[in-house]
Amino acid sequence: MKQILGIGSRINHPKHGKGVVTNVTAKMYWVTFIENGLETIATDDDFEIIEAAEDEVDTVSFYEVEKSLRDILKKWNGFSEIVPIADKWKGGSMILKPADSNLSSKEIPIDTFFHKIVMLRDRLRVMEQKINASKELSEQDKIDLQQYITRCYGSLTTFNVLFKNNSQQFRGESVTK
Repeated sequence: MKQILGIGSRINHPKHGKGVVTNVTAKMYWVTFIENGLETIATDDDFEIIEAAEDEVDTVSFYEVEKSLRDILKKWNGFSEIVPIADKWKGGSMILKPADSNLSSKEIPIDTFFHKIVMLRDRLRVMEQKINASKELSEQDKIDLQQYITRCYGSLTTFNVLFKNNSQQFRGESVTK
């Protein structure tokens, strides 16, 4: 197992270049790269350690504590996290153009569309929680319904390009390495 780097560690990543670790969780590093900005990478990703800062973080980071608190508030208070749209899409629009040139096009602000995608994702998460907490459903029914929800997430991965933060994107079924 690789050593866990502390905040302030400098690395050289084959895809993103040189950067500095700005946050750490048990599985992820938030790294600010010189040329690519903020990216999240797995702690077991391949990269060169230029300078390792001592790991002064517990296995639970401030981010994970904040995320847990947000999840609790969301569950009991209807609180919804703020999900930023990727900078390149801010203020943009989406044009739906029918094949029939006699019909008019429809232009939708991309921020509005993105907000609806995020609401859909949040509602799928609530449905997931309700299924998992249900006392009426059998374990097999829960597994079957969970698989449908996972496939829904997978169908929505096309819209991941709109999310600013990779950690907030849709995740469907994936094949393990």
